[in-house]
Amino acid sequence: MHKAGDVVLGGLFEIHFFSVFPDLSFTSEPQQPTCHSFDVLGFRQAQTMAFAIDEINRNTNLLPNVTLGYSLYDNCVKLGIGFRAALLLASGQEEQFILDDTCVGTPPVIGIVGDSSSTRSIAISTVLGLYRVPMVSYFATCSCLSDRQKFPSFFRTIPSDAFQVRAMIQILRHFGWTWTGLLVSDDDYGLHAARSFQSDLAQSGGGCLAYLEVLPWGNDPAELMRIVDVMKKSTARVVIVFGHESHMMNLMEEVVRQNVTGLQWMASEAWIAATVLQTPQLMPYIGGTLGIAIRRGEIPGFKDFLLKIQPDLQHNNSYGNSMVNQFWEYTFQCRFAPPHAGWVEAGGSLCTGQEDLEIVETEFLDISNLRPEYNVYKAVYALAYALDNMLQCEPGRGPFREHSCGSLQRLEPWQLVHYLEMINFTTPFGDQVSFDVNGDAIPIYDVMNWLSLPDGKTTIQNVGQVKESAKGEELILDEDKIFWNFESKEPPRSVCSESCPPGTRMARKKGESECCFDCISCSEGKISNKTDSLECSSCPEDFWSSPQRDHCVPKKTEFLSYQEPLGICLTTTSLLGTFICTVIMGIFIYYHSTPIVRANNSELSFQLLLSLKSCFLCSLLFIGRPSLWTCQLRHAAFGISFVLCVSCILVKTIVVLAVFKASKPGGGASLKWFGAVQQRGTVLVLTSIQAAICTAWIVSASPAPHKNTQYHNDKIVYECVVGSTVGFAVLLSYVGFLAILSFLLAFLARNLPDNFNEAKLITFSMLIFCAVWVAFVPAYVNSPGKYSDAVEVFAILASSFGLLLALFGPKCYIILLRPERNTKKAIMGRGIES
Repeated sequence: MHKAGDVVLGGLFEIHFFSVFPDLSFTSEPQQPTCHSFDVLGFRQAQTMAFAIDEINRNTNLLPNVTLGYSLYDNCVKLGIGFRAALLLASGQEEQFILDDTCVGTPPVIGIVGDSSSTRSIAISTVLGLYRVPMVSYFATCSCLSDRQKFPSFFRTIPSDAFQVRAMIQILRHFGWTWTGLLVSDDDYGLHAARSFQSDLAQSGGGCLAYLEVLPWGNDPAELMRIVDVMKKSTARVVIVFGHESHMMNLMEEVVRQNVTGLQWMASEAWIAATVLQTPQLMPYIGGTLGIAIRRGEIPGFKDFLLKIQPDLQHNNSYGNSMVNQFWEYTFQCRFAPPHAGWVEAGGSLCTGQEDLEIVETEFLDISNLRPEYNVYKAVYALAYALDNMLQCEPGRGPFREHSCGSLQRLEPWQLVHYLEMINFTTPFGDQVSFDVNGDAIPIYDVMNWLSLPDGKTTIQNVGQVKESAKGEELILDEDKIFWNFESKEPPRSVCSESCPPGTRMARKKGESECCFDCISCSEGKISNKTDSLECSSCPEDFWSSPQRDHCVPKKTEFLSYQEPLGICLTTTSLLGTFICTVIMGIFIYYHSTPIVRANNSELSFQLLLSLKSCFLCSLLFIGRPSLWTCQLRHAAFGISFVLCVSCILVKTIVVLAVFKASKPGGGASLKWFGAVQQRGTVLVLTSIQAAICTAWIVSASPAPHKNTQYHNDKIVYECVVGSTVGFAVLLSYVGFLAILSFLLAFLARNLPDNFNEAKLITFSMLIFCAVWVAFVPAYVNSPGKYSDAVEVFAILASSFGLLLALFGPKCYIILLRPERNTKKAIMGRGIES
């Protein structure tokens, strides 16, 4: 199809599906290939270019005083034919034909709209790029064409497959389809799509391919059977196909033969609008298909232009008019010339050229879903705007050498490439058109869905959009409109392994894809708080994993508490001991003048009761949450209280021995040198030594509260660390030394006369005391956490009660129950009787 003009644009379109290829040697008389099987939609795309050029020529604001012409070629879906046509367009060596009455031949074109195939575009642009002839494709999507080093003059108004692949992955991620199959055509379009899909899927972490198969060209039953068998056996429920209509037609025959249902198909833009697949027989298998489609657009006035197409009976054999005539014959099922004798008699009809396009049902006039046509329209306008911007250049301010401008008379193709890279305009439909540094258009796709209607027909509905935004690919879906070809009417599940819930981690199955895994519960102390965690993270030191292992909870704290039964029991016992001491002290004060109270220095008895009360009370410091002051005070109070207590007992023992010695002839001086002052001084000195030990210990290595996590992983045991083991050992050793000394002296005095029998009580009390503390050491060392405190409190209380009852029990018995024995005579009498 040709039209003369001041400037001519070339075009490559698929007008026929098949061809018979002749000898393509470039002789002086080249032969035309024979094309057949008319493609009405390809013809409509060619008419779109003709309409756009006609509209531009009528536009006084765009390219005024310049008439655009066109030269359109049919590539017959063959690389050789398309490549030959492109070279003829670029070189102007096309065979002669009559354009009109005055002009013969065609000038070289300044740019080409096409090709629709990635493979043909790669071949053509590789050559045309050497001469910087601009080529604007409306359907070639291979991402490889974005390589500016290889294709410096290639542009396109359709998004690259790189974006289409990312758009597909966005849909997969939206529905949680992580386990899919991929089928691709055996050409540049399919193989590059497969490479991009694998790469982008791995980078996004959005899933895995269950299988990748290459669809053969032509009908290869054995290979198709093998591929469908793979699909049938796979657990993947979603199948993505980057192929062409012919591939899908052959594939679906085998799918129907093997009765493979229950699959969710995803279509690339190459076959999403294929009406040949939208048949009632295929809908049970392929209905509900989701896919990516070229952006739909509207072209005002286009339908009126199409309705004006009329065959030219006078030039039926001319190249351009031949296409129109073929369209006419295809649409009205007639012939302008009978193909053979008797054809009319056999029922064939002749075309008159007067048939009415408006009354015939044809998809040619259905302009409600213009997609490739809209891209053709934008491609033509892109070339026109680039030429217009070049012609508006002001001399001396141009972009070329020495600020020169391009001119119509000396137009070089590379000059138009420069302006194509800078175009930016808006279509009547409201879409912005511009090219990035790789010659790619602003990416935007419609998301389509095949809807089965009650009457058995199928319609393709728009259910969303994918476009490039500042945040990356932005997917907008109207899920309520999507038709799912399943009984549940819900999106299918397509995963190799179900997602691992929080509290578990993924463990990849050996020898299988990373999408196939087992879910393993996190170990104690570790959690995962999101789905499909690769690892479990450890909780902070003061936290522990919940039973579900999905979040960290504060660890339970453990210490000897006042609220727990053991703490209550020990506290009650401590207060009971304090109360008994107070009662005994009250008794002794009340009966302070009686002989049994006054015997053996009543002042020491009161000091001993006070120290025992301190021992009982100091045990309370071991109960409750440890703090710095309780940790420092508990051992100091314990050590000083017990030294005070044992010192009093030691002094009492010495007094017993001194009194006995003084009762013998010549022993009166014994009490003189160990009177009341010396007794008080001895107690004070011995206690001061312990106080000095405690002070040195606290100053040098103070006991401090400590959070111990070694006993239990899920608990924090609050305890007091002694700070200095040496200090603690010295403290206990000093108490033990005094206790043993008291025990030995009392033991030596056990056989004294009965009136001095307090030595026996002291011996017994110290025996209890030493036994308790000897048993305490191993029990303390082997008791974990709060139980070590409980053992120490028990030792304090047991030894304190032992001293209290052994030393004061008999005296209270006499005072309260046997008052007749609480006399000096009775005490002395026992001595005489013995």
